[in-house]
Amino acid sequence: MNSTWFRRFTRAAGDGPRLVCFPHAGGSATAYSQLARTLPADFDVVAVQYPGRQDRFNEAPLTTLDRLVEAVAGVLAPELAADPGRPYALFGHSMGALVAFETARLLREEGLPGPQRLFLSGRGAPDLRESAHYLLYDDADVLAEVRRLGGTDQTMLDNPDLLELVLPALRADYRALAAYRWRAGEPLAAPVTALVGDSDPMVTVRDARTWREHTRGDFALKVFSGGHFYLADHLHRIAAVVTEGLLAGTAAS
Repeated sequence: MNSTWFRRFTRAAGDGPRLVCFPHAGGSATAYSQLARTLPADFDVVAVQYPGRQDRFNEAPLTTLDRLVEAVAGVLAPELAADPGRPYALFGHSMGALVAFETARLLREEGLPGPQRLFLSGRGAPDLRESAHYLLYDDADVLAEVRRLGGTDQTMLDNPDLLELVLPALRADYRALAAYRWRAGEPLAAPVTALVGDSDPMVTVRDARTWREHTRGDFALKVFSGGHFYLADHLHRIAAVVTEGLLAGTAAS
């Protein structure tokens, strides 16, 4: 896999199904390090590393979803073309759910094999009403929203030196969300599993269910206890959902 865009957190790449994971706004590939180690060893779990964070800090972060999706699809496409028989799935949380979904749509347009399943977490479908945070451009508002959602180490936000490191990526990601405009199209063939926390202050269970309209395959909704970043408290259950969903799609193909 492309070493600039993808990170692997296991000692070796499994020879089974591949899972490509997309981080939340302001997040990095390491958000999926624990999930990668919890999933079956024969899975090949890779996480996307967006520009402008961690070891890509010196690169300018992308400020539109279109450019981010085009970049990710551009490096993922040759990997899929080189191994067309290998099943794969996409997992995205929050902003990552939107990036994963749009990446699947772009890969379809390019005639590449589609994913066995999409796992879309912590976000409603893209044609849902606009959320207020999409309109935030002021740094103070972005930081207030991040504190409300609780996804970033709060001590980092209170440390000026550390804040200087994370703010450019946060700012860029929120601007990308603000600039995003839904373009209607045919539902994907891939089945969808939507995941959500039952006390998420940004996404309701009803919102998560709206992904049903964007697939011609089967749809599953998984509700977990917790807020927007419920994932850390349910690693084994999420790993079980991913394993079941991906292997079911593999068996059916």
